Amino acid sequence: MSHPFPALRLVTEGPERSRKVESVLELIGDTPLLEIRRLAEGLPPEVRIYAKLEGFNPGGSVKDRPALKMVQEGIMSGKLKRGKTIIDSTSGNTGIALAMIGKVLGYPVELVMPSNVSSERKRVVAAFGARVIFSDPLEGSDGAIRLCRKMIEQNPEKYFKPDQYFNPMNTRAHYETTGPEIYRQTRGEITHLIAGIGTGGTIMGAGRYLKEMNPAVRVIAVEPDDALHGLEGLKHMASSIVPGIYHEEEIDSKIPIST
Repeated sequence: MSHPFPALRLVTEGPERSRKVESVLELIGDTPLLEIRRLAEGLPPEVRIYAKLEGFNPGGSVKDRPALKMVQEGIMSGKLKRGKTIIDSTSGNTGIALAMIGKVLGYPVELVMPSNVSSERKRVVAAFGARVIFSDPLEGSDGAIRLCRKMIEQNPEKYFKPDQYFNPMNTRAHYETTGPEIYRQTRGEITHLIAGIGTGGTIMGAGRYLKEMNPAVRVIAVEPDDALHGLEGLKHMASSIVPGIYHEEEIDSKIPIST
């Protein structure tokens, strides 16, 4: 009898995920790769396509990685102290990660999100106890950024802002974890990294690490081809506030794709 899922194969080279842990935060990272053979049908046999399954993170997305790194750095630097509230603008995934991490570590969290984010994301952040402030849906993630800045200006002593769009720890998280995992899981044979652009942290950090290991690796960004794309978390750079951590000169090419 043939395997019921012949086009799928998981690749796991990291630590054993069934290990006993003391905190859910220890489960962030070390996500598996999934080989997607069907997409490679008709291509030369040496072409292999893999997806990094970031949904295996406890918060359900890649954003768990930078959120944890930014909060840890805030605590170590003294910028995040007891009595302060974590605040940031988000389209959802970073907010979920911050809400989860704040709950575990005992910090209140406030999130500024466009009011048209999915109802599932609204329910998840509420379940973690975060307070949500909604911004104009027509202004997208940029509107959330502006409203968040206004709230901090009105009460600067109350808040610690991880500032995912401008915090180098966002990129650092992927340089230290995502990139090395991909390199290890592919046994150093990776030739291309393809990633969407939101804050730019994933493609900048992972891409930088992979190019250090092998300068021939090509780093390719994917972005929506229209300003009114309607995709939560992704940026059309020409019409957006460009994140401070995103440096387009470091990528090899950028591909626009329709919604």
